[in-house]
Amino acid sequence: MRSRRLLALALGAGLLAAPAMAEVTEQDFRGGRTGDLAALCSAGTHDRMHTAALNWCHGFIVGAGQYHRSVTDAGTGPGSLFCLPTPEPTLEQARIAFVAWARAHPQHASERAVDGLSRFAADTWPCPAAKPAGRPAKR
Repeated sequence: MRSRRLLALALGAGLLAAPAMAEVTEQDFRGGRTGDLAALCSAGTHDRMHTAALNWCHGFIVGAGQYHRSVTDAGTGPGSLFCLPTPEPTLEQARIAFVAWARAHPQHASERAVDGLSRFAADTWPCPAAKPAGRPAKR
């Protein structure tokens, strides 16, 4: 069901039927902004830097996700920014959903890439609300 939602999000944002994106440039690798990461993650097969761009994108997503998990597992951070569902989305599903999110939220293009990716993950996979403290459940 989650993968259908991600696919619907991608289709709704025009990702799969969108016209070709601008050619990836070397500046996209150095820019460090959400828009740069989205450009790398959306590189088409026609792009001369397609393989490098997707490898960079995948590595960035995995690295940011591992860091988030390390910080939240260690109890050193403020808590989870996002909570992946079970089963977890594939890397490709996450990439497609991020590109669709970035296209739908251009106001975040100039933010640091890690901030935009975190904002995307929090919007896409929010954590369940904590249950308020109260009386213990009756047995």
